[in-house]
Amino acid sequence: MPLVKIKSALISVFSKEGLEPIVREFERLGIIMYSTGGTQKFIEALGISVNSVEDMTGYPAILDGRVKTLHPTVFGGLLARRETGHLAELERYDIPEIDCVVVDLYPFEDTVATSNNHQEIIEKIDIGGISLIRAAAKNYHDVVVVASQSDYITLLNLLREQNGFTRNDDRKYFARRAFSVSSHYDTAIFNYMMRDAPEDTKPVFKQSLEHSEVLRYGENPHQKAVFFGNLDDLFVTLNGKTLSYNNLVDVDAAVQLMREFRHADPTFAILKHTNACGIATRPTLKEAWDAALAADPISAFGGILICNSTIDLATAEGINNLFYEVLIAPDFQADALQLLKSKKTRILLKIKDFHVNSVAFKSLLNGVIQQDADLVTEELSDLNIVTETHPTDTESADLLYAIKCVKHLKSNGIAIVKGGQLLAMGCGQTSRVDSLQSALAKAAHFGFDVQGAVMASEAFFPFPDCVEIAHKAGISAVAQPGGSVKDQLSIDFCNQHNVAMVMTGTRHFKH
Repeated sequence: MPLVKIKSALISVFSKEGLEPIVREFERLGIIMYSTGGTQKFIEALGISVNSVEDMTGYPAILDGRVKTLHPTVFGGLLARRETGHLAELERYDIPEIDCVVVDLYPFEDTVATSNNHQEIIEKIDIGGISLIRAAAKNYHDVVVVASQSDYITLLNLLREQNGFTRNDDRKYFARRAFSVSSHYDTAIFNYMMRDAPEDTKPVFKQSLEHSEVLRYGENPHQKAVFFGNLDDLFVTLNGKTLSYNNLVDVDAAVQLMREFRHADPTFAILKHTNACGIATRPTLKEAWDAALAADPISAFGGILICNSTIDLATAEGINNLFYEVLIAPDFQADALQLLKSKKTRILLKIKDFHVNSVAFKSLLNGVIQQDADLVTEELSDLNIVTETHPTDTESADLLYAIKCVKHLKSNGIAIVKGGQLLAMGCGQTSRVDSLQSALAKAAHFGFDVQGAVMASEAFFPFPDCVEIAHKAGISAVAQPGGSVKDQLSIDFCNQHNVAMVMTGTRHFKH
């Protein structure tokens, strides 16, 4: 494959960080440089010769700098195909060839993240830079385009190793990277502009996540998988191997669950296959751990552990006896961390923030489905008492706790709670009765007396069968969203048997 020499380069960047080695290498190779405004001043301050784009085009920057490079002389030099008659046209109009473009776009996303000033944000929509990127990338057969600071080192190594020459594969690599930058940039602008769009605006699905990590495999070893996102924004990895596909799914479920308890007293949760098999809140984290584990020590094996408080040594000593995949906590005391790191494969994550995206989506059929995330957390005022028997203060507190638990179980979900502890749960069944019976059997198997416990269902009871079963087991209060045409049947049963029932009006069905 023939090598093509870079003879000229146009440099127009917002941030000058990392640029100096590039321009010094251009100078060493005798590459003619063109630049604009602040970039030109930066290069000249290094004592390096650079030509002004204004001198090239014969026009000054106008409209407060909005128009600098948007000119036929610039884009002719970029888009001319060298193997055609285009070069004759360049010569006719005295347009120089441009063999390389280095661009760093205005920081639109950073501005959106740090400012509420709409005009300031709009001014950070790059026009000239994005146009240079697209033109150079389109003509990658002849032109090298570097559209991000993250590619500076790649360009620098290429210049040094190949002495200013590039192969077609090199240029195509940079073109792919450039179109990734431009498409991500446009998506960010579009999503910002959609923030205040009228409700009747036709929805359009556009997402762009630049950071990616190839996983060992997907749900099963024969499936390939990639995670798009940046875990470093959420966690500090303190120990262990990289997260697998299934780890990631479980960690996401764990964070969503613990978000409900992030401001509570010390709380520990154990999850298996995205469902909580143990949750407890206690005065100390060690007590919370012991109570969470007691709910189902069998399912806890190989699970995901998460808490809302710093892991101390006493808690770590208890945890250390269990095989688990991932442990997530806001922090770790030094001696606790030392103990937990004794097993090298354990994944220990220090969580920075219990962040949950406000919008959730997944692929299905031949498209994507998107919805608002379920961020509703019920409070005492949301409990609408529909029975003659009212829940006690203790029962009301446990009902709110149970609702938080059942919200994160796969439907049909049932959570049985007593004293700030998930005694048992049932989920993922085709019948809510099956889920309840499974929960009761689990509670009995692990030695829990559900007398005086409360029960929550994430969806309504179409028949009174569940409240009948719960009453016979000794459950004294029930929470459900309501909404069935036969709600009154369940209410009547509760009234007849002195069971308290509250309705929240919010269903938390979870597939």
